[in-house]
Amino acid sequence: MREPLAAIPNPNRVFVDTSAYFALYNAGDFFHLNAVTVIETARRRLFTTNFIVAESHALLLRRLGRAVAALFLDEIYRSGTVIIRISDADERRARVIIATHDDKDYSLTDATSFAVMERLRIGTAFTFDRHFGQYGFALLGPDEP
Repeated sequence: MREPLAAIPNPNRVFVDTSAYFALYNAGDFFHLNAVTVIETARRRLFTTNFIVAESHALLLRRLGRAVAALFLDEIYRSGTVIIRISDADERRARVIIATHDDKDYSLTDATSFAVMERLRIGTAFTFDRHFGQYGFALLGPDEP
């Protein structure tokens, strides 16, 4: 049976996760070169959430310092990446995802990302976080530039 049109992922959209941003901004990260290649060759519309922006900023600030964290904020808001604000419905869906996948250690940020990806029909994530693959999304990451 065919999926309803609304359930078919849009192949021109990619969701960007914190792990991808960290790899992009940290030249010492194991995945840095792969992340740079992915971002330079991805010819798709990039999406993320305000939760991912906040999480990425905090991680970059803690690990790489204020200057890198400030650069990230400046670049993300000028980049053309679509930043989706998490809605109440996204948070409710995230709590359902966490509750129904009690064998996984999905964070609230992961689960809200999944909820947004479902809502916007984004089937691919640019991430180095295994949780996105576990949930069933296609990955742009370690093995797929």
